[in-house]
Amino acid sequence: MTRQRLATAAMVLLGVAGACLGEDSHEHDAAGHAASHLFARDTITDGWFGLGEKLQEKGITLSLSLTQIYQLNLAGGMSTHRRSGRWAGSYDLELELDLEKIINLPGGSIYISAEGSWSDGLDASSVGSVFGVNADAAGGRSIDVTQFYYEQSLLGDKLRVRVGKLDLSGGFECRGCPVAFDGNAYANDQTGQFLNGALVNNPTIPFPGLGMGAVIYVEPMEWLYAAVGTADAQADGRETGFMTAFHDADYFFSIFEMGVVPELPSAQGPLVGTYRVGFWHDPQPKDPHNGSNAKRDDVGFYLSFDQAVWKENADADDGQGVGLFARYGFAHSDVNEVKCFWSVGGQYQGVIPTRDDDVLALGVAQGKLVEAAGYTKHHETVMELYYNAAVTPWLNIGPSVQYIWNPGGDTSVSDAVVVGVRAQMSF
Repeated sequence: MTRQRLATAAMVLLGVAGACLGEDSHEHDAAGHAASHLFARDTITDGWFGLGEKLQEKGITLSLSLTQIYQLNLAGGMSTHRRSGRWAGSYDLELELDLEKIINLPGGSIYISAEGSWSDGLDASSVGSVFGVNADAAGGRSIDVTQFYYEQSLLGDKLRVRVGKLDLSGGFECRGCPVAFDGNAYANDQTGQFLNGALVNNPTIPFPGLGMGAVIYVEPMEWLYAAVGTADAQADGRETGFMTAFHDADYFFSIFEMGVVPELPSAQGPLVGTYRVGFWHDPQPKDPHNGSNAKRDDVGFYLSFDQAVWKENADADDGQGVGLFARYGFAHSDVNEVKCFWSVGGQYQGVIPTRDDDVLALGVAQGKLVEAAGYTKHHETVMELYYNAAVTPWLNIGPSVQYIWNPGGDTSVSDAVVVGVRAQMSF
């Protein structure tokens, strides 16, 4: 499907939703009932028009989502005229197969995800940020199989093993919190949380492209976990992964993470937090900035913390309240462009009365840049404020404002102000 058709289809859906909202329920009872049903659904198709529930009973779960983002560089950066406004987006198709239901294999499952996207966003043409003001922008791709792995769960889910084409930057949960690797409850998803790349993942971690790999995840106690993973360091997410994994140099990126997930007592119930520490190793030869011989075996470490600090009520299923997060990362300055990094921030869910699922969040991130790599400013810093409004269970819309100090670590580029709006739909 072309980019224009995708944008048109999404606008039609939004138009239909708007039309339904505009109906006078007193004069058009039937239309009002239909609109009420539409907006109460978890997905636009209401579970694939009823087929989804039947498929789940057979062990098959299928989901489709669409994310659309428009951003405009209002001031500063490289240019406020040359393509300073840009529309970008992505569509994600996910398929999960429960092999216990399908072929009676206890604990076995297969996960497949495919993604298509359009536009590179406005960084290269207008802003020039090191981190990127739109982490969802992935260029023009019709559709790529981004993950395809087998998972085996053992010992009552205390031990899980994944093998196949996978994404190392997330995928496991402990007490409902994202972990393994560099996860964060409040800053880890560009389709619903922060858009800036520095507030999605730690830029000091040289995560490889999506490729062949394996992960072992262990949860010996409810509040304690550890994970180790390895993946093809030369992977290209657009390919199957076999060529670079088995027919190229044997460079495999590896990463280890462990963490604790405590529950702090409060008057409204437990406040969950996650405290992660991780180490990584990249064996690929890298050219030092001083021009000396290439070095192998690059290493670094990172921290990622999040903590709920206040709950609005005692309902365990209600997420209203305040949560805080922080990250830190270190990498050697002789072969990396960002030698250390930190970020802090927080979110408030339900800040507006009756808007229980809406989220307001603010985050600040800074990376210390290596001058020998060609940067003329020591840091790039970003502050982002977003509001994510849950219009319906299947539609979220909200604005985002970013201020970037020293974009690209370049003295000739002034501070930038980027505004945008994001719509995320589940089919």
